Amino acid sequence: MNSIQYRIAGLVFLSITITVVVLVFLANYQMMLHFETYLFMQGMHGGGQEEAYLNNIHDSLFGVGAVMVLFGLVFSFFLARGITEPLRRLGKAAEGIADGRYGETVPVEQKDEVGQLAETFNHMSLSLKEAIQMRQRFLADAAHELRTPLAVIQGNLEGMLDGIVPADEKTLSSLREEALHLNRLIQDLRELSLAETGQLPLVKEEVKLHVLAARAAGMLQPLAEEKQVVLQAEAAEVPSVRLDRQRMNQIIYNLLTNALRHTPPGGRVTVAVRQEENDVVLAVSDTGEGMAPEHLPYIFEHFYRVDASRDRRRGGSGIGLAIVRRLAEAQGGKVTVQSRLGEGSCFEVRFKNG
Repeated sequence: MNSIQYRIAGLVFLSITITVVVLVFLANYQMMLHFETYLFMQGMHGGGQEEAYLNNIHDSLFGVGAVMVLFGLVFSFFLARGITEPLRRLGKAAEGIADGRYGETVPVEQKDEVGQLAETFNHMSLSLKEAIQMRQRFLADAAHELRTPLAVIQGNLEGMLDGIVPADEKTLSSLREEALHLNRLIQDLRELSLAETGQLPLVKEEVKLHVLAARAAGMLQPLAEEKQVVLQAEAAEVPSVRLDRQRMNQIIYNLLTNALRHTPPGGRVTVAVRQEENDVVLAVSDTGEGMAPEHLPYIFEHFYRVDASRDRRRGGSGIGLAIVRRLAEAQGGKVTVQSRLGEGSCFEVRFKNG
């Protein structure tokens, strides 16, 4: 059997055997040499008794050597088994992952290289299980979000064909709105997929974030006025940062529309740009609903909504913040959030300057 256990046992046993043979040979040679020297100094000549004595010593040495070789064989087997048993468990766990049993782990009983390998395998297995679960949730949520506008369009068209729903301007406008929402959702899903796989094309140039922030605040003023929310820009002049202008506009608009959506009438939304040491920081804060601490670790996940009762019109598509994080990370940035329930939230996007 071409097994590493038997190869290790064979090598260890061979080493022990060679060592024992050499030791027995040297002991036998030294014993004979010293015994002959002793006889010579005593003026004696080797006779029958001396020969018998030497033969007994030889037999004793060979017997001890044989016992040591046998012990070496047993020791080699158990040593090899102790080394290869963790590897065998790793192999079985890997086969389980290959069969679709994600998340399988192995016990870590050692602190050596094999133990480190087991810890790395366990981390990989759990990360793979989490990634598979996230993908399954993403596919299920995406199918749900796509099915809703399609069901609305299909229902209205069937109603028109049956003469139940009037084919007037109001109905057609509603269908057009659903089609536009479906198109935006598909585009967002495509960009999110490209960003997560590192295939999103970026056209980087020197960008002044304070200019983009002020312009976005101006463009969204009509929406803020409609919601009776004060939207202001506090964008101090900061050094230019090498970024993708189109993606940065998308980040700013996503954060601002998210803040406006969750801020009640009479509230305030602020977009600010500042420099902190070697970082340029874009911050969007609001005085809206805020979030409880248990929601913060998941706020950037796909289709996650703090209020599960919100529909997609009031709560958005559910991937806007996920896109913000992925677009920021694709450009070397980092997104953080601070929030207190009933007091509002603050999203910050940091980029290294230079």
